[in-house]
Amino acid sequence: MSQLKPIALQLYTLREALAADFEGVVRQVAAMGYIGVEPFAGMPCPLDDAAALFAELGLQVFNSHIPYPDEANAETVLAIAEAFSLERVCIAFMPPDEFETADAIKAACAKLNQAGEFARANKLSLGYHNHWWEFRQMNGGSTLDLMLAELSADVFLQIDTYWAQVGGMDAVEVVKTAGARAPLIHLKDGSLMQEDNMTAVGGGKMDVPAIVAAAENTAEWHIVELDRCATDMLEAVHDSYRYLTANGLVRGKV
Repeated sequence: MSQLKPIALQLYTLREALAADFEGVVRQVAAMGYIGVEPFAGMPCPLDDAAALFAELGLQVFNSHIPYPDEANAETVLAIAEAFSLERVCIAFMPPDEFETADAIKAACAKLNQAGEFARANKLSLGYHNHWWEFRQMNGGSTLDLMLAELSADVFLQIDTYWAQVGGMDAVEVVKTAGARAPLIHLKDGSLMQEDNMTAVGGGKMDVPAIVAAAENTAEWHIVELDRCATDMLEAVHDSYRYLTANGLVRGKV
C-alpha cells in the first residue's frame, strides 16, 4: 500500500462533550493521536479560540462542514474559512426530498454548482457530504453517477462510506467510482440498519480495510465520524483510532 493517509476526527462526533468542556475534550482528542480535526458549523467555542487551541495542539484543520452558503449564511461560512485558514469547505447536508427524482437531483446539483461559484469567488473549494438518501438506485443507474455528471468538476464529494452503504450501494465501489473527486473519506461503522446506533470503526459490518485500499491513490484524509453510539463516545473515538492505526490503515501521531 502507498503511504498511509492521516487520520482526523469530525468534531460533530463529540458535540455533546464539547458543549460541556470544549478545551478539555479537544486536548483528549489530540492526546489520542489524531492528526487533524474537522470542525462543524455552530461549534460551542468562538472560532478564533478554537483555531488557537487546534494550533497549540498541532491539530491540522483541512476542511470544515458549513451550512449552505446562501445570503443568510455567507458571512458565517467566510468567518469559518478565515478563522481556520481553509482552502476547502463542505456542505454537510441537503434535505432528502432534494434527491427523490432525477429532476430533483439535477436541481440539487445546480444549487451545489452555484455554491461552488461562491466558494471559488472567495478562493475556496466546495464539497458535499452525503447521507443515505443520495444513494438510491434509479432506472438501472445510481444517484452517484448522476451527481458526478451534473456537478461541476471542481465541486468535490466527501464520501460518507457508512451512509453510502446504508443507502444501498457498495461503499468500496462508491469510493472507486468517485476516485479523485472524493479526496476526503468519512469512516464510521455499525449494523448498517439506518436507525441503529453506530459502533467504533472496526466494530461493525463495514469492510474498512477494503474502503481504505480503494482510496489509497485518491484520498488525502480519512476522517472518523460517528453520529451516535450506544457506548461512551470518547471511548468509541479512541477505539476507532486504535483500530485504524493498529491495522496499518491510517497514519496517526501515536
